[in-house]
Amino acid sequence: MTDKQKLRYCAGCRDNYYNQGAERCWSFDTAKVVWRKEVPMDQRPPWTQKAKRVLSCYRRPGYVYVDPKRTR
Repeated sequence: MTDKQKLRYCAGCRDNYYNQGAERCWSFDTAKVVWRKEVPMDQRPPWTQKAKRVLSCYRRPGYVYVDPKRTR
């Protein structure tokens, strides 16, 4: 996967502002595209939402990212 393709998964990440200039996010080079459930921090189990593809280092304020098979 090229860097340009991988960059599209950075949208919404709290560290994405590092990717705007000549610098890169420190996790970008080792990140892999994975399936994760995006769970709001105030949601109680069971987590029934569908998994989505994100980078392994992806962090969005107010959410946690868990394994797609995990329900609690």
